Amino acid sequence: MARATVDAHVERVTALLETALSNPAIEHVPVDAALGRVTAHPVVSPIDLPLFRNSQMDGFAVHADDVAVVPARLLVVGEIAAGITEPSLIGTEGRAVRIMTGAPLPEDADAVVPVEDTTADGDAVIIGRSRAVGEYVRERGSDVRTGQQILDAGIRLAPRHLGVLAAVGLTSVGVRARVRVAVITTGSELVPAGAEPQYGQLFDSNGVALAAAARAAGAEVAWQGHVVDEPALMVAALTEAAAVSDVIITSGGISMGAYEVVREVLEPLGAQVGTVAMQPGGPQATALFEGVPVICFPGNPVSSQLSFEVFVAPLLRQAAGMPRAERARRVLAHDITSVPGKRQFLRGRIVDSGLVEQVAGPGSHLVAALAAADSLIIVPEDVLMLKAGETVETWML
Repeated sequence: MARATVDAHVERVTALLETALSNPAIEHVPVDAALGRVTAHPVVSPIDLPLFRNSQMDGFAVHADDVAVVPARLLVVGEIAAGITEPSLIGTEGRAVRIMTGAPLPEDADAVVPVEDTTADGDAVIIGRSRAVGEYVRERGSDVRTGQQILDAGIRLAPRHLGVLAAVGLTSVGVRARVRVAVITTGSELVPAGAEPQYGQLFDSNGVALAAAARAAGAEVAWQGHVVDEPALMVAALTEAAAVSDVIITSGGISMGAYEVVREVLEPLGAQVGTVAMQPGGPQATALFEGVPVICFPGNPVSSQLSFEVFVAPLLRQAAGMPRAERARRVLAHDITSVPGKRQFLRGRIVDSGLVEQVAGPGSHLVAALAAADSLIIVPEDVLMLKAGETVETWML
């Protein structure tokens, strides 16, 4: 493909991934393993909550009529702790039952007097403040009724959501299946961390970074591997990845030189391989392999990571029910320059005053600079310079 605009390539990737991401399967997972997952359908309560009338306070369960006039002296005829499984009664007038927070109320009690409003008097209690019917009583179903919806579909489950699921006794919840992503890095020059690199070899950072980026965007990494510059091995890796994934991400192997293994394998199958008017991240490609979308990024680590942020991360986050990463206009701390005809994705950092400053240069190999950044500064294709004090679009990383 000829050099495309960033927006045109976003549309191309979006269209390619539309089917893979639009109708996720539904799976049921244990509630205690559902943090961060997205509800596939509304969730209703199978029970009333609370399950029984109980006390809101440590104090004394009473007949409200018995404390209408205070001070009132009531005979203490029992004690109820949380966890008791037998129903109880206060009985006749002039009596009270000591009760703990959360304990089931005697069936004939209609109010609770907090302990701080009472004084012990032998086997009796002096009530110093009257309480109306229903005070400090938690009625059955006052929070949730059986059949009541407690969560909408499309909720990304936070601890508070898991709490209500557990409170109504649910052990599992239906959630959208995570998008399954495969990550394939290429290049005979790459070795894994922990190996002893020989002259001309580099550590493979793209595999770690892209897999982490996919997980951070709500996806599951279903397959991950590295391929040297041998087309047969690339075909084998793609075949394995396609069998278990919804989307395949590759890095490297799509430039116009020799030993470009991704281009060699996918271009005869109809891949669109070319450049996008952006820096870093010019070389880009898209393809289908055995019906699975393949999104191909350049091999330089900054180019690869930022390509993922631009083209894939927003789609995965949307599929996972996650909000898009924050985008905002901020004021530049200093002048910056750009090159004509390419959208720049400069590494930036928000300083204490709220201004944004550039971190190092635009080089696609500067991984330490990327690590020191917390945002991207977006410079449009037709802008050659921005002055300190001007506003610029930023994306938080």
